[in-house]
Amino acid sequence: MPVKNRFAELLPEISEWRRDLHEHPEILFETHRTSATVAEKLRAFGCDEVVEGLGRTGVVGLIKGKAKGTTIGLRADMDALPIHEATGLEYASKTPGAMHACGHDGHTAMLLGAAKYLAETRQFAGDVLVIFQPAEEGGGGGDEMVKDGILERWNVSEVYGMHNWPGLELGKFAIRPGPFFAAADQFTITLTGKGAHAAKPHDGIDTTVMASHVVIALQSIVARNLDPVKQAVLSVTSFETSSKAHNVIPQSVTLLGTVRTLDPEVQDMVQERLTQVAQTTAQAFGGVADVHYHRGYPVMVNSDEQTEFAADVAKSVSGQCDDAPLVMGGEDFAYFLNARPGAYILVGNGEGASVHHPEYNFNDDAIPAGCSWWTGIVEQRLPLAG
Repeated sequence: MPVKNRFAELLPEISEWRRDLHEHPEILFETHRTSATVAEKLRAFGCDEVVEGLGRTGVVGLIKGKAKGTTIGLRADMDALPIHEATGLEYASKTPGAMHACGHDGHTAMLLGAAKYLAETRQFAGDVLVIFQPAEEGGGGGDEMVKDGILERWNVSEVYGMHNWPGLELGKFAIRPGPFFAAADQFTITLTGKGAHAAKPHDGIDTTVMASHVVIALQSIVARNLDPVKQAVLSVTSFETSSKAHNVIPQSVTLLGTVRTLDPEVQDMVQERLTQVAQTTAQAFGGVADVHYHRGYPVMVNSDEQTEFAADVAKSVSGQCDDAPLVMGGEDFAYFLNARPGAYILVGNGEGASVHHPEYNFNDDAIPAGCSWWTGIVEQRLPLAG
């Protein structure tokens, strides 16, 4: 089953949907226009059931096949990022400070294209639930939709997801079984010392020096506490003092950062050591460290059987499916895969800016391959008898 001719025919229409979404990006759960557009199209396609307001602003559509069978879930994310677009495209974002810089406009458009085809043909035995999720970019929209009970309500047995990947050959695929995307945690460390005049540092407890040592010491956790054959990333991303004056030693400094891990034991170790290192380093300087550690998205783990199947479908579409690398970014499709077996795949976006970059743009020429993979998942997993 190579790329379906129907999607070559639909490419101008699906591209138009995608570019409309790109012009009107919406962040986190504020996907009101996007969600309404998706629901309107699903109804126009003839979906048997369309439900809005799931996971706050998520949308699902149910498409019944020509015979009875199980239900497969297909999920796309809809939200944009708080980035000012710098592409200069004619369909660039019309919303200052918001941009589809991760290709969720393309994901939504591809799943809409697949839904249109599946509603037209219905060449499968079972049901398909197309899932359009808000707030993947840090809001945990996947968790919200799962908690809303969509998998139980429609008796979903397996779930599949897809993400475009700049640098991977256009229209080709890559996947891996087991842990794929990392757990994404956040931390805030507030260091308190004693403010003083900068000309009299001996009268204070210098939080800038204290915080600088904490930043350096935290790097020893991955370098010296972690088994070298395992993976973790610890990054301090913000260093903010309570004073902006040239001649004031600040009373406090706040550090923000993220921890990425692929193993629950490593995650536990890093959290414990981060707290110890921050507090004991601050104490050594006569100060105090208050540590808040927030566990974010869990590790996204592909099921072995479903990964092999998803790779076979990808090979049938594009002729190959590469072994994907481990990704230390987070992905809240993890919540779906914690609840049901399934798989998440990468589709090549070709050369160009990386995701989360102000010059990134989804490549519309990837649409036929992505749509063909979605429909291949359904038709090959839920084949009609005879």
